[in-house]
Amino acid sequence: MEDSIPPQDQSASETSETQHRFAFLKNRHIQAALLLALLLLVALPLRYAYFLAFPAGDGSTVRIVDFAKGEPLAQIAADLERERIVSSARLFVVHARLKGADGRLQAGEYQFSDGMRPTEILRKMVTGEINVRRFAIPEGYSIHQVAELLESQKLFSREGFIKAATDPTLLAELGVEGNSVEGYLFPSTYNVTRKMDEAALIRAMAAQFNKIYGERFVEATRRSGMTRHEVVTLASLIEKEAVVAAERPLISSVFHNRLARGMRLQSDPTAVYGVRAFGGTVTKQDIERHTPYNTYLITALPPGPIGNPSEGAIEAALTPARTGYLYFVAKKDGTHHFSTTLDEHNAAVNTYLKSNRTGAAH
Repeated sequence: MEDSIPPQDQSASETSETQHRFAFLKNRHIQAALLLALLLLVALPLRYAYFLAFPAGDGSTVRIVDFAKGEPLAQIAADLERERIVSSARLFVVHARLKGADGRLQAGEYQFSDGMRPTEILRKMVTGEINVRRFAIPEGYSIHQVAELLESQKLFSREGFIKAATDPTLLAELGVEGNSVEGYLFPSTYNVTRKMDEAALIRAMAAQFNKIYGERFVEATRRSGMTRHEVVTLASLIEKEAVVAAERPLISSVFHNRLARGMRLQSDPTAVYGVRAFGGTVTKQDIERHTPYNTYLITALPPGPIGNPSEGAIEAALTPARTGYLYFVAKKDGTHHFSTTLDEHNAAVNTYLKSNRTGAAH
């Protein structure tokens, strides 16, 4: 007789087997989930490390990217990924937040390449290393010389800059007296971005002038009895005449002494202002040319500056040396011989200039 399992016992056995199989499958799912989690725990750091270690490309892709003030980090990262500068917007966001840079990115125009690592890209945006061209105004340069320099560096056209520099609306905005910004563009180095136009650059230059003048010269101007415009005009003459900075107070003393006596200033650079750049000499034709600026023909300061003076020239205009000098003549080394009498001056002209120029007196 064959043994048989009672129906009840068979059912219990099948249930046990099912439970065993379910438990096994459940354990396999748990194990798979754990394995997957483990792989993710390993893969994500590796992916992040790879993201930081290697740039998105070989450097052949260069993009100018402009970010507005207050633009969300996620949008910035998306723009960088779209321009193929970073390989992952999400990882860039993670990196920025881990570095505490979220909210510290500075708005502006940046130049990036796909050969830059994310760390370098983030650093530039935190420190604000925006894409700019540096432009320097030499001391004493006139607006015409500045315009030519801008054109030579392919920043702006000469005509466009002069148009902005003589724009009545801009002059009124800046509070500049006269028919141009001549004299009020402080000689310094400026950042020029792609979005800037000529007026924006002029505003930056004039703002720097106002800052320096406001900090250093307002009280001295009040004590001098001159207006700011007169001070800047005189300083521009001093700047053009003084090759050696140490002589500025002496040249200033000559101009102050002549003005006090009602003498013409007879400053060579004024004779060619608006005609050509002053190169150190003038001709008889220059001296006889009728312009509002020619101090060989007018008995006063010119109506406005003939260049953009430095801080040192403005200081010299306000604090001239105490001398009895009424004349000076340039020597071959760039310095000047100063004289108190016309006879002494004429002798100096014969000594130092000979036939190099007209012999006109300062």
